[in-house]
Amino acid sequence: MTRPQDPWRTDETLAGFARACRAAGLPVTPDRSRTFLAAVAAVGLTGRHGVYWSGRATLTAEPDQIAVYDRVFEAWFDGEAPRLTGQRRAVPPRPLAGLTDTASGDGATDRDPADVEVVRARASDLDLLRHRDVAELTPGEKAMLAQLFAVLRPSAPRRRALRRRPHHRGEVDLRRTLRAELRRGGEVGPMLFRHLTSRPRRVVLVIDVSGSMDAYADALLRLAHVWLRSVPRGVEVLTCGTRLTRVTRALRVRDAEQALRQAGEQVPDWSGGTRLGEVLQAFLDRWGQRGMARGAVVVIFSDGWERGEVGLLAEQTARLHRLAHRVIWVNPHRGKAGYRPVQGGIVAALPNIDQLLAGHSLATFAELVEVVRRA
Repeated sequence: MTRPQDPWRTDETLAGFARACRAAGLPVTPDRSRTFLAAVAAVGLTGRHGVYWSGRATLTAEPDQIAVYDRVFEAWFDGEAPRLTGQRRAVPPRPLAGLTDTASGDGATDRDPADVEVVRARASDLDLLRHRDVAELTPGEKAMLAQLFAVLRPSAPRRRALRRRPHHRGEVDLRRTLRAELRRGGEVGPMLFRHLTSRPRRVVLVIDVSGSMDAYADALLRLAHVWLRSVPRGVEVLTCGTRLTRVTRALRVRDAEQALRQAGEQVPDWSGGTRLGEVLQAFLDRWGQRGMARGAVVVIFSDGWERGEVGLLAEQTARLHRLAHRVIWVNPHRGKAGYRPVQGGIVAALPNIDQLLAGHSLATFAELVEVVRRA
């Protein structure tokens, strides 16, 4: 009598799990997928623990990716991810919809098409969540999305430095070459080279926390927290509504929840009105010509609902555009069907911004990170 295959050891199930990890943002390459399958075979264990630790050792590269891996594991295998404890407790494998293979007498496997569709839908939940509007998520989905912010990897844009450094190729460094020959007593030697280096360019994030942006403020501050954690130097975060508040220091705390709580305590105009023109004027007066705005990539997160003077906003965005390297405006409504930039603030600022991007989902945040990196 032929024994049915263990649902934890079917290659199709395990390969599908690796693809789900990749869809969630983990750096799962084809080589890592093959290594994962080989690790499960080498462990020689059946059940949840063998699969979990084999995948965690081969499909993750950094400690902050473990939380994402755990969520994908729970969603794919429909159960709690194992943890290391003082006494290892055997967890019996449980039948899973769409993962159990029933072997016939000739070794062929039969699978219910309905169960296969259930598994595929379950595996795509995380990918669908990346594209959902954060203002429409339930509290549970927002909690899951908060963990997915760890997959974002912001990096600083680069600018050309003024000094040249020694290098193995580039333009000939005549001074160093002649000095080297003098040290050799005039003997001809190899040519020495130098090249222009690059330095990180400053990034300034200005987040609108007024009433019309309240549904997106939490996600935007989480994005700013990830940015500060990924780029420790050269990133500044400010909130705006009826006044300007610098929250860079508060968001540098390692724990995201604590960082957002401290930032919220410092913002006096949360869910208030919007006076972007006055706020930008205060920003440029203090950090304009010789401050953080000069030569920086400035990203403004706002829906453009301006309660102040629209003419003042147009003047200040033009002033900002002359100082900054690039001005990027992120509007959460930009990516929605039927959107038109007709709000007074957007109409006034549009001639003075370099790019108008969407900013309503994790996928659009990832696109923004890439745009800033290339700026």
